[in-house]
Amino acid sequence: MVTAEAGGGADFSARLIAQALSAQLGQQMIVDNRGGAGGIIAIETVAKASPDGYTLLLYSDAVWLIPFLRRNVSWDPLKDFAPITLADRSPSVLAVHPSVPAKSVKELIALAKARPGEINYGSGGTGSTNYLAVELFKALAGVDIVHIPYKGAGPAINALIANQVQMMIATAASLAPHIKSGRLTALAVASPQPSELLPGVPTVSSGLPGYEAGTVHAVYAPAATSKPIISRLQREIALFMARPEVKERFLNAGLEVVASSPEALASAMKSDMARMGKVIRDAGIRAD
Repeated sequence: MVTAEAGGGADFSARLIAQALSAQLGQQMIVDNRGGAGGIIAIETVAKASPDGYTLLLYSDAVWLIPFLRRNVSWDPLKDFAPITLADRSPSVLAVHPSVPAKSVKELIALAKARPGEINYGSGGTGSTNYLAVELFKALAGVDIVHIPYKGAGPAINALIANQVQMMIATAASLAPHIKSGRLTALAVASPQPSELLPGVPTVSSGLPGYEAGTVHAVYAPAATSKPIISRLQREIALFMARPEVKERFLNAGLEVVASSPEALASAMKSDMARMGKVIRDAGIRAD
């Protein structure tokens, strides 16, 4: 199971799922961490692998977003992969520094419209998940908020805590400790429904209809992998992730279990490509 560098959310998911598949299928599955090049190395490895079910990819939505951000990408997300399952998701959270005089999404939008160009947001860099999340927010809300890039989401969160930037949209897993400590204020979660990760926090869409953002991890095989293999892998992953103790373990890591069908993953890919592709093109965003 090829995935991102060790220590991140994708690596966490890959290790649990690979261990479960090893036990359930009676064949040893190893996790192959291939970080670097923004995900290109890991994704290309599986796109070029034999379609025999022995090489899988567990990765984020970078699989289908990188082609919008970089030139000369060697894979087509819809043609070069066979979707297996949308494994889990970590909804993003819209957080502000406590000094920001806005207590809801609608109040933040009103503040940004009253003070165009005066509110800054932090991200892990142009093209990063948290960058794209705010650019989508800006496009739907029609507001002018200034981007301040950092060398990773961690430094951007530290800048938000220090009030060097005023807002950020990042994963619940990364922001929850600072929200619980009072160093940051959560205005809303960016999932379609309220999240168990932050009970009582409303959704962004309740103040900005149509908005959704977050990090997902999905499992793929190379294109042309047979349907019986895809179905068996999806079924085994779903059985594992349906266990209450497994859901709890994912939740403790800031992840919500999904375990979708292959068809649902394919539909989610197409929908997000249409939505985020327009945002990326309209904003002229490039990561190369």
